[in-house]
Amino acid sequence: MSGTAAPERTATYRSADGLELFYRDFGDAAAKGTPVLCLPGLTRNSRDFVTLATRLSADRRVICPDLRGRGFSAYDPAYQNYAPGVYVKDALTLLAELGIDRFVAIGTSLGGVITMVLAGVKSVTLAGAVLNDVGPVLGPGIARIQSYTGKADPVATWDDAVEQAKFVYGPSLTGLSDADWAAFARRGYREDGGIIRLDYDPRIGDAIREAPPPAPDADPWPLFERLKDVPTVVLRGALSDILEQDVFEDMGRRISDARLVLVPDRGHVPLLDEPDVTPAIDQLLRDADAAG
Repeated sequence: MSGTAAPERTATYRSADGLELFYRDFGDAAAKGTPVLCLPGLTRNSRDFVTLATRLSADRRVICPDLRGRGFSAYDPAYQNYAPGVYVKDALTLLAELGIDRFVAIGTSLGGVITMVLAGVKSVTLAGAVLNDVGPVLGPGIARIQSYTGKADPVATWDDAVEQAKFVYGPSLTGLSDADWAAFARRGYREDGGIIRLDYDPRIGDAIREAPPPAPDADPWPLFERLKDVPTVVLRGALSDILEQDVFEDMGRRISDARLVLVPDRGHVPLLDEPDVTPAIDQLLRDADAAG
């Protein structure tokens, strides 16, 4: 990456069903580099991408939305709308408003699922994809996530928020310093009226617990195979219980051009600043720029 990072801007837009949704906008809309859309995980928000987006904005525009029910986006009164199909519609609405029809998507967990769906949408061109610790088959860790989402109590201090974050994510994020954990907590929690709480609608937990399981005979692989003509990087945390090693390897067999990156000392999910991750993302963006 070259050039000088551009300042962050923030704005909102209206979803098709009228919710006010928030996004962060980095870089110059006229930059020659392929724009990037950063899509966060189930209970996370756009703050997870600020460091990455700031760096990438030296060469391109980077858009980081808060999905509905997260961060500064409105909560949905109909919690059943917390579903991938709705998130895809919201992303398409945002892209249309910004006049972006060709882009690279960087999707963490749920964001990676949204990315795979976007690959099959004819109104946009996915110029590249980064799937961060997710594939078409989810491992046993999904039950773990379902068990705690939306159930954590608010805390009184930021030290308590750090300890709560360590309890949930500690096994997946080994080797973080105290400063790293403090920054991680600030990205995932918000202080309201002296109460510090996770920065998402707790009813997201109800939505995922009530979602019907896939049909026993359903083939999950066509979703991933939408990316067969899209330059793709697949990241797997070496400790992950969501993207298991056999699925990770099968992804490489099914799309032989995909670049598979195993991230040491990470479970679900890598933070996208690891030494093996940065060059993989940068190379993907160079390839997308050259193809554009």
